[in-house]
Amino acid sequence: MMRKQSIPLLVLEFLLLLQTSTADPRAQTVNITCGRQPEHNSTIFVPNFVAVMENISEQMRTSGFGMAVVGSGPDANYGLAQCYGDLSLLDCVLCYAEARTVLPQCFPFNSGRIFLDGCFMRAENYSFFGEFRGPEDGSVCGNATRMGSGFGDSVRRAVGQAVSGAPTNRGYAKAQVGTANETAYVIANCWRNLNQSSCKACLEDASKTILGCLPKSEGRALYTGCFMRYSDRDFLNREGGGGSSRGTRVVIIVSVVSSVVVLVVGVAIGHHIWRNRYIQKKRRGSNDAAKLVKTLNDSSLNFKYATLEKATESFGDSNKLGQGGFGSVYKGVLPDGREIAVKRLFFNNKHRAADFYNEVNIISSVEHKNLVRLLGCSCSGPESLLVYEFLPNKSLDRFIFDQTRGKGLNWEKRNEIIIGTAEGLVYLHENSNIRIIHRDIKSSNILLDSRLRAKIADFGLARSFQEDKSHISTAIAGTLDNQAMKNQISRVVHIGLLCTQEIASLRPTMSKALLMLTKKEEHLPAPTSPPFIDEKTMELNDTCEDPSYPLNGDDVGSVANLTHSSFYPR
Repeated sequence: MMRKQSIPLLVLEFLLLLQTSTADPRAQTVNITCGRQPEHNSTIFVPNFVAVMENISEQMRTSGFGMAVVGSGPDANYGLAQCYGDLSLLDCVLCYAEARTVLPQCFPFNSGRIFLDGCFMRAENYSFFGEFRGPEDGSVCGNATRMGSGFGDSVRRAVGQAVSGAPTNRGYAKAQVGTANETAYVIANCWRNLNQSSCKACLEDASKTILGCLPKSEGRALYTGCFMRYSDRDFLNREGGGGSSRGTRVVIIVSVVSSVVVLVVGVAIGHHIWRNRYIQKKRRGSNDAAKLVKTLNDSSLNFKYATLEKATESFGDSNKLGQGGFGSVYKGVLPDGREIAVKRLFFNNKHRAADFYNEVNIISSVEHKNLVRLLGCSCSGPESLLVYEFLPNKSLDRFIFDQTRGKGLNWEKRNEIIIGTAEGLVYLHENSNIRIIHRDIKSSNILLDSRLRAKIADFGLARSFQEDKSHISTAIAGTLDNQAMKNQISRVVHIGLLCTQEIASLRPTMSKALLMLTKKEEHLPAPTSPPFIDEKTMELNDTCEDPSYPLNGDDVGSVANLTHSSFYPR
């Protein structure tokens, strides 16, 4: 079956860094609700979930709405996602990417739904597409500011207009009522799979609930079949590309955002790799896990679980720094006063202590100015923890998706971040004794130090390859002024396109990409067609690899249905 392939996430981050301003994708999470029933069989459930998300992703890029079903019985996965009607397709893709990153934290439960301020997503193991009411329906009241009676009247009128208008307008309506400081802004959206009568019923119920938030200045109704919001501030985008007052932006829409699912793909591939390693080790009768755990406990890399729990105040919400693809991150302070960042892994690694320790041991020795330093780990407590150096400015996404903080990133600083990220990847790919392929480069994995210098995080959770290993998938995995600046931006976009060509051997290595970024006189060839072709066809066409890594009869294999060829990171 022909299907679109996702593009390396590094390209998306280049494009996001190129934004001078943008409409708001409203990717802030309002509420996430997970089911209570555990998944039936992870080896089936996870691939089904990945396939559903990939299918929906393709639909979202063209229509802002998607539905998909994969599998049957207890391992079936039904998915639905929709952006609200005022988002452009670009902003819709960004919002969906965030939802797709957060929802898998419901694993190992087999269902969940998430409301963002710009989009909605739900996954279940049964067909819920006809539902528009549910026991979890309700409201979230926002800002505690208490408004006057005039504002309340404006809200009621605006909500009434939106409720009456949406059912006959593909389930979407917005309204603005009032003057001066009493203006109310409202959006109402039903999911497109509902018929007109179901949409009307859902919005009527939601309107009654949301009005209960008055006299507060913000209110949201989160319903099984619809979403509604009112506010005293104009949060609405102008359809077709965002508000006109937000300035010019460089817009290139690519399918890269679908790679955000790498977090779930990583689970499936990681499970397969673990099984193979476990079987091989068992056959060899070596690698006693208990001995390695003891080694870890005696190692300088080891942190006692109790120490980290105390340092983070029992992983209190006030210390939570954010959420990554592999786990939640918390700020901690050790007894000696050192500030650290502690990651609680979503998928516990206690049962594979040997592999976990080996990975930590390897990655802790990797040092570069553009890599976050891994200080150690804890796998002897009730969950697996990783300990990193603490960086006060957190991650890049906190800047590029924030209109206020984003202003602090002028083009010069953005260019420095791009080059710093590239330098870190060059080191991982080519300059270290153990080559590491990150495979999850995105803005939330690029941290910034006190001087806003880029540091790559989470490379310790990627697959690592020793020098003598010879296999890696070449399948593609994983937004101005004066004229000179425009030329620089165009050049970076050009380089990004070269990195997304359909044949792996045509993509520049990271060292070559870095040279192109830093040497302005370096010639840039014209990019070939984008990689929207069948993966097997792409691999068959990929007959040319780096000459220092010749292909032989033993260098072609298949792992988890991924075609592999000779190892040379790009």
